[in-house]
Amino acid sequence: MSIPQSPYILYSDGNGNIFEDTSLYATGRAGWDAFPIPLDEWIELPDGGNLYELPGRRGIGIDVVTGEMRLCEKGWAVAAFIPPAHTGLYIAAYETLPDAPTLPLFCYTAAGWYNNKTYVPAVRIEKDIRQECAGYDSKKIETGTQQLLNNYPDNRLVKHLMENCCMTYNCPAARNFSLSRWECPVPTSPACNANCVGCISFQPEEETIVSTQDRLTFKPMAEEIVEFTVPHLMNAPFPIVSFGQGCEGEPLLMWETIREAILQIRKHTDRGSININTNGSKPDAVKALCEAGLNSIRVSTNAARKHIYEPYYRPNNYRFEDIIESLKVVRGYGGWASINYFVFPGMTDSIEEYEALRQLIIDTDLSMIQWRNFNIDPDWYMGKIGVHETGEMLGVKQLMSLIAEEFPKVRFGYFNPPIERIKGNYDQHFAGAELYQ
Repeated sequence: MSIPQSPYILYSDGNGNIFEDTSLYATGRAGWDAFPIPLDEWIELPDGGNLYELPGRRGIGIDVVTGEMRLCEKGWAVAAFIPPAHTGLYIAAYETLPDAPTLPLFCYTAAGWYNNKTYVPAVRIEKDIRQECAGYDSKKIETGTQQLLNNYPDNRLVKHLMENCCMTYNCPAARNFSLSRWECPVPTSPACNANCVGCISFQPEEETIVSTQDRLTFKPMAEEIVEFTVPHLMNAPFPIVSFGQGCEGEPLLMWETIREAILQIRKHTDRGSININTNGSKPDAVKALCEAGLNSIRVSTNAARKHIYEPYYRPNNYRFEDIIESLKVVRGYGGWASINYFVFPGMTDSIEEYEALRQLIIDTDLSMIQWRNFNIDPDWYMGKIGVHETGEMLGVKQLMSLIAEEFPKVRFGYFNPPIERIKGNYDQHFAGAELYQ
């Protein structure tokens, strides 16, 4: 159900206070340009969402009297962080002043205010509730964390996951592990073979932004991995163990260790799903993991086009073609192949990108698209990859509709599905499914 009018633009006074400007309707950005947002694309800001001040930037709105676009001069522009399971359809629209700082590595969805509520242009793309704010009880997390540390006192990986990821960074996957449920993260690699512009675990000293978390500093042994993942797979509801996390480099650089861990895990239990989140750079390593028992792969990409992918990932000793091959390998073994697709309105939904995505789906027999919000400063990103014109755009919602219509077997979502969902009913087997009955 759409709202009866466009919401008003929001602005910040620079002191942590946010106000609405009732002389301007909010707009959204796609590519480099600002646009009116269709009324049916606004939803209330979901629980767990937040608003950000964008220093050094003036919001762009539509004058409620004249209908012309103009800047909001009352304060700094405002954007929204929308929580996991939701995909933004427009970026916040603003004009950047010359001395504006680079924005940190978060998503910057458009936001507006109407009838005492904050609205954002977004869709809920995933029914699974595994990372809902309401599902995390701090006391239970603290108890579960301490219990794991007590149970595995010499396991460096458990210590890293609980003390750093869970208790310091509030990583949703690590918190779920502390609660013995769903997807368990398994970081393995301190090194990487890409130099992603927006890397969340490593940024060069010369950059003005900082990584949002510290990277893993050691190489875990297969025995350390097996020690805690086997009990998780045997006991957790809808269990997954996932190699490749935000607090590490590229897990395929540790493929021998991962292969040994998978072989040992499957000697103890055949329950649950074994997944790898990766850049897909080493198809031969992916083949070896599939032979060991890997169930699913999620390959991250900012585009289905080589000339957009490579300036962002800046790969070392691999090519865009390798990530396509890795997806093919997993599908060839009967596994589940997803892309972790970074959505940037204006580029992701360009006609050229749409055609490339269609071809990727056809070439790889893709199982799933995880429509992820891109955590990056929009101006900085487009400047880094050298994109000055985006071409004709479909709109993100229209892009999703066209892909769904042409490829009905390709699933949409935000998280790696458990084996019950992969092999059973995708619409029934996941955390919180009973809420949709």
